[in-house]
Amino acid sequence: MASVLITGGAGYIGSHTIIEFLNNDLDIIIIDNFSNSKPEVINRIKDISGCKLKFYQIDLLDSSKLDGVFKENHIDAVIHFAGFKAVGESVSDSLKYYKNNIAGTLELLETMKKNDVKKIVFSSSATVYGTGNNIPFKENSSLKTTSPYGTTKLMIEQILTDLCISEPDWSVIILRYFNPIGAHESGLIGEDPTGLPNNLMPFLTQVAMGRLEGIKVFGNDYDTHDGTGIRDYIHVVDLAKGHLKALQKLSNNFGLSIYNLGVGKGYSVLDVIKTFENVVKINIKYKFVERRAGDVAVSIADVNKARDELGWEAKKTLLDMCADSWKWQKLNPNGYE
Repeated sequence: MASVLITGGAGYIGSHTIIEFLNNDLDIIIIDNFSNSKPEVINRIKDISGCKLKFYQIDLLDSSKLDGVFKENHIDAVIHFAGFKAVGESVSDSLKYYKNNIAGTLELLETMKKNDVKKIVFSSSATVYGTGNNIPFKENSSLKTTSPYGTTKLMIEQILTDLCISEPDWSVIILRYFNPIGAHESGLIGEDPTGLPNNLMPFLTQVAMGRLEGIKVFGNDYDTHDGTGIRDYIHVVDLAKGHLKALQKLSNNFGLSIYNLGVGKGYSVLDVIKTFENVVKINIKYKFVERRAGDVAVSIADVNKARDELGWEAKKTLLDMCADSWKWQKLNPNGYE
């Protein structure tokens, strides 16, 4: 498999995955509409890799332009990152999430089918596990979402499941991410959210840079060791390498497979704050506020299936994640601007 289309390739996870793919001599075609990413990312990927890239600034909902990309290129497989991803925003503007995430994926799948491209890796999320499961979450744990964002991921998983039943010649891998943080070791690419960050790490780095005064910790009354939510944080480069392993399996596999990508260990919000403070030698101001709609108390991955079937496991530590995130922010105090 030599040529891969990556939707949302200018995004945080997409950009790091592209680097890993280019390091393994894959040809990459990128689609992004820059709704939550910056054009400068494409230049940074070129700087790191030294490779030429094919890039199309289009929206997945633009079916004619999307079809044109498939007509102009030989595409062996698709990695589908594109989608809105903020849990809180999805609660306040659910229709926006359903239209973009669901309709965009349907347009992509229909265009793939039309052009006889039937291999796809889908970017799902641990949010599909919801509440009530034993920890850690296994791929066969019960599924229940607590936000419209999570529901869009679960609905797309169901669409892909039904697709593989009705058309067995499709090859589909669903990757359920836990909490990606960190940045490329060069410091050239990293997480640069539009507007106020929704995720913990960019909030921490922006507070440390003085761009933000302090951080809000959503809830300190969870049933955890310090009352704050616990998450399985994974370095974005480890996550990117997981996509490479998934792509390799996809090349000679039919049907549907699902894998968790995480570390298999959880850290609380306060654990992350304290580790980050130790790395950067800066005190981080924080205050406790009410729980955030859609959040769960604990989310940790069972990663045995990915290890056994993909030959993948995360290597980097929370210290690595904090250090690389801080390097990115120091070198890019205003992100990609």
